[in-house]
Amino acid sequence: MAGGDESIPLRKKRWHLALGNEEEDESIETSVREKEVDKLLDRLYQNDREGGLNTSRPVSAKWLGKIKDLFPQPIVRIMQKDAIEKFGIKKLLSQPAFLEEVEPDVNLVASILTVKDVLPPDSLEVARELIRRLAKATEDRLKFQLIDRLSGLIDRSQRIRNVGLSEIDWHLTIQANLKHFQRDLNTIIPETLIGRPRRHKAMRRIILLIDQSASMTESFIYAGILASIMASVRSLETHLVAFDTDVADLTEYIHDPVELLVHGQLGGGTNIGKALRYADQLLEEGPETFIVLISDLFEGASKEEFLAVVKQLLNHDSTHLIVLLALDDQGTPAYDHDLASKLTTMGVTSFACSPEKFPELMAAAINHEDLSTFS
Repeated sequence: MAGGDESIPLRKKRWHLALGNEEEDESIETSVREKEVDKLLDRLYQNDREGGLNTSRPVSAKWLGKIKDLFPQPIVRIMQKDAIEKFGIKKLLSQPAFLEEVEPDVNLVASILTVKDVLPPDSLEVARELIRRLAKATEDRLKFQLIDRLSGLIDRSQRIRNVGLSEIDWHLTIQANLKHFQRDLNTIIPETLIGRPRRHKAMRRIILLIDQSASMTESFIYAGILASIMASVRSLETHLVAFDTDVADLTEYIHDPVELLVHGQLGGGTNIGKALRYADQLLEEGPETFIVLISDLFEGASKEEFLAVVKQLLNHDSTHLIVLLALDDQGTPAYDHDLASKLTTMGVTSFACSPEKFPELMAAAINHEDLSTFS
């Protein structure tokens, strides 16, 4: 029983921290850090913890800075998201220090984009800078891989030695140089670089068709940033088309991800068939084309019309259709299984893809490799 008695103070402390009691209880010993954590949680979740008896106290930029010091990154993102939902992005953007303290992520940028049209000029500038920071962070993470995979096709029928940097096959090189592992350095110093030559063929066209409905917000943001990177690859002609019930060609903004995302209009209905019709108009006399439809396939217009347009596109010998049900970090998306199944019978595979996998996917598509491994 002694052990049970000793756990009572701990249980009492946990209830105290969970309920957020404002009055100090001297019988409960809390550390300085625990008190600080409790205050930060109370600022955001006060009403939830106390049944709504007290008035809400909006979080500040100072609060945003402190949570980064006291909570792990995944928890910080959750708390930022909760703060945005509770107090509104418009109110938070009006705080001068918000820009310095907040950690930009996809959820934050999504919230900004949904209210961008009603933001005052000063808040809109803060919003643009946060979008720019997210775009740069994503580019820093993915740009090298995407450009490297798309700047030239790999000829997998050949192996060559002493290749250039862009032609190195790291898997083959490491495998061939395992005997040169240096234990003191804990690394391999390769004596021979093995790779595959790149085949620089004719220009290829990439048409990204992006669903702007609310459920596709994260995919829209990532697609916009990745399209901006792809636009810098000389061997690609990249188009970006956003759609809801209307179609908006945003290709003119493709070299600036901030302008591209700001000119999108998130929310609204969905007419995928209309977007595919527009893509079909871009196929007149041109290079081999890869249409990447990013949508959960919840068609708001005629499904029969949608499938008819898909069939028409597939009749073009130099046109290939890829359907991404999501381009995000969230895992398996909700989507129209019936339409996805019908597309499969037409030879079009539908699958979700993370931003990190996107360069590999596009390189595989351009190389005419089997994409079923991505599903």
